Formats: sequence, C-alpha cells, structure tokens
Amino acid sequence: MAAVTRTLEHVKEVILSAHNCTSSDDKITFYNNWADNYDQDVAVLDFRAPSLAADSLSSHFTGDREAALVLDVACGTGLVAKEMKRHGFGHFVGVDASKGMLELAKKSGLYQDLRQCMLGEEPLPVQWGSFDVVLIVGALSSSHVPVGVVRDLCKATKPGGHVCMTTRSNSENLEYKAALECELKQMEEEGLWSRVEVTVVEEWERAVSEHEEGYISGSVYLYKTLPQ
Repeated sequence: MAAVTRTLEHVKEVILSAHNCTSSDDKITFYNNWADNYDQDVAVLDFRAPSLAADSLSSHFTGDREAALVLDVACGTGLVAKEMKRHGFGHFVGVDASKGMLELAKKSGLYQDLRQCMLGEEPLPVQWGSFDVVLIVGALSSSHVPVGVVRDLCKATKPGGHVCMTTRSNSENLEYKAALECELKQMEEEGLWSRVEVTVVEEWERAVSEHEEGYISGSVYLYKTLPQ
C-alpha cells in the first residue's frame, strides 16, 4: 500500500530534505534511507531521464549490444540498466555511493558487477579505457557530483565508445549546468571526445522546488571518445 499512498507533496518533502545533507556521510545516509522507496518516488515525479538517456544512446550505437560492456555510474537501484536492457544491452557494471541502492541494484539481476564509490572523492573503481558505453543519469547536479567527474567517465571509455550524461535545467541547477557545459566543450577542444548530440527536453520531471511549478526541463549529452 505504500506505493499508493506516496503523493507528490510527500516526494517533494523527501527530496527537499536532501538539501540539509552537507557532508558525504549525510548524503550517503539519505540515499540509504531512500532506497526502498526510490523507484516509486521517482515514478511519482515522472522521472524520464533513464529512458531518455537510453533512447539517445541506442539511436547512435552501431556495435554489438549484447557484447558491449556498459558502465552505469551513480546506478541507484538500476533504472538505467533496465532501460538499456530494453534496447538490447546486457552486460552492466554499476557504481554508486549508497550501499542501500547497490543492494537493490543487485536484486534486479541486471548487473554482472557492482562497486561502491563516492564520486569526486575517490577514483572511479574501474580500469581506464575498458567500457563501450558509460552513462551517468540524474547525478550531475548541484551539491551532488563535481563537474570534473566527467573526465573520469571519458577515461573509462574505450576509444570510439560513447559517454551519455544528463542534467536538470531547474533554476537551482543553472550555474552547475553552465559549468558542466563549459567542461564538456573544453574536453572537446582538447580532442578527448566529439559531441554526437545534445537533446533538450522540456518536460524532464515534475518540479519539487516551491519556486517552480509543473515540469522542469533537462538535457541529455551524448559524446563519442576519440583515440589518444
């Protein structure tokens, strides 16, 4: 019955409470406590980023999907892997800081390997240049993950592989979004990758801030890594 009784107002209250989490330990505790209700809460928000990212990646991927090695960064409970599986991908490695989220990701049966890591505070626990596809969906936002993490995503990807990222365009995230896009462009100028497409989506998810109503917008960024 819990899934039925959780309303948009309740979900807003939960998400806004995360703003009180200032330390890494606080953030991890928040997500550990949220894990059991996460899927139903983001469904209430009409959180479309996992499907939007998977659709973007799928429309440009021309390799062997069943053989492709996919790194799902900030994997949470496995929503992105579920969408990628729908597109024919089947070999997933997940990384997340929350043990509670990783336990649910394991129960999904989608991942061949799961690793715990606090992004921005410790190295991404993977071998550089080993993944055909790297995704980070939902985590690139103010107070969550430092912009510089995108360089590790690029390093983890094979030459000619794809990196797919998302971020929100709500008012509180605009400064972060500008810094992110600056870093993405800088990496392109450095010859690390080339932009495949950027998709702007007006109805990204339901707004949770008291300053916004309806839906907020968001963007999907897809890049292809270049040989170094």
